[in-house]
Parts: sequence; structure tokens; C-alpha cells
Amino acid sequence: MSRITIAIDGYSSCGKSTLAKALAAKLNYAYIDSGAMYRCVTLYCLRKGLINNKQFIPEEIIACLPDIKLSFKFNPFTKTSETFLNGENVEKEIRSMEIAANVSKISTIKEVRQHMVAIQREFGIHKGVVMDGRDIGSHVFPHAELKLFMTADIETRVNRRMDELNSKGQHVEFQEVKMNLEQRDYDDTHRKESPLTKAKNAIVLDNTDLNKEEQLEYVLRLINDQLLTRD
Repeated sequence: MSRITIAIDGYSSCGKSTLAKALAAKLNYAYIDSGAMYRCVTLYCLRKGLINNKQFIPEEIIACLPDIKLSFKFNPFTKTSETFLNGENVEKEIRSMEIAANVSKISTIKEVRQHMVAIQREFGIHKGVVMDGRDIGSHVFPHAELKLFMTADIETRVNRRMDELNSKGQHVEFQEVKMNLEQRDYDDTHRKESPLTKAKNAIVLDNTDLNKEEQLEYVLRLINDQLLTRD
């Protein structure tokens, strides 16, 4: 069967990456975490002192973009794709609350988004790719054969985010995580450049009451139907 492009968009902590990774492994597709790319830019700028107390000068961020090299490598031991910034594995660092508190603001910069989108499109040029983010189906891959828009209620999302952070030794309070997610939702949906929105013909997947296995099975059925229709 022919290979397709799968675009997954949605709110923070809806399990987009979890689903995308599982699909990529099942289909032997490449997995690209677009959110990790923006997190890498944020990490780089924090390390360089370009972000102070959530404040920054956009022109300084734009100027450093040519110095940021991103790549994804499959770890055969963990069976997952890991994110590299200028050759350094930063998978753990980019998942911190400090990065989460700044990444949405950085991603509003037009030139940052343009730079990331160009890289993302290069990754997906040969199809057989699963990519998740905020504007994948609406902007990066508007002609993707399968588009999903994921959502879940805020309480579920907060608990999932806390579980993720706690598993990595980062202990946070429920209210802190909830406020962070609500702020990110607002930033993502109100930014001028490629705001989070449901792409035309995207299928809404509310996984509030679905476990990982159930949502994977559901999407695999959608993909099978898509491939049978194409072939």
C-alpha cells in the first residue's frame, strides 16, 4: 500500500505525541515532534540569556535561528525518537516547566514559525511521516491524507501532564500545571501566525475517555480505510 502523511494537531497534553509515536512505530513511519522543535529554540534562547522573566527581544531570537540545528534520532533501547539540539540530546530538558512557560510566546514569532515550517516540510517530503503540533494539518501539510484534531477536557489534560512530569522527577502542583495549560491554550489559539485551529476535513478525536490502546486502534482503522480508498 502507498504511504501517506498523517497530521495531528490539538491542545497541549492531549496525548498527540503518544499517539503519533505509536502510529509511527506500528506503520514504520518517521515521527516528527514539531512541538519539540519550538522547545529546542526556547531552550537555546534561555541558555543564551535571550529570555529573561518571559521577556525577550524578537530580533535577537530571529538572529540566532541559523545557529540552531535540529535532528531526531531513534533510540533502540527506549524504542522512541529523541530530540537533538546541535548534536546534544535534549529530550529531557525540553520537557521542563520552564520551557513550557516560554515556548508558546517564542512560537508566536513569525520568522521562527517560518523557519520551523521549512524544516518540517523537508522532513515530510517523501511521505510516510507522522507529525504532531498546532498547525500541521492547517499550515505545514494542508494536503495531508489524514488529519486529526485532538482534544480532551482540562482536568484530564492536567492529570496527564502531571503524570508525565512526575515520571521524570519533576514534582509540580495541580494548579500550576492547570494555569500553564490554560495560558498555552490562549497563546496557541490567539497568536497571529498560524494559530491552533481545526483544519478543514480534520477528524476530531476527543480522547478524554479513551486509553492509549483504544485511540490507537481507532486511528489505525481510519488509516486502513484511507489506504484502501487510495489503492
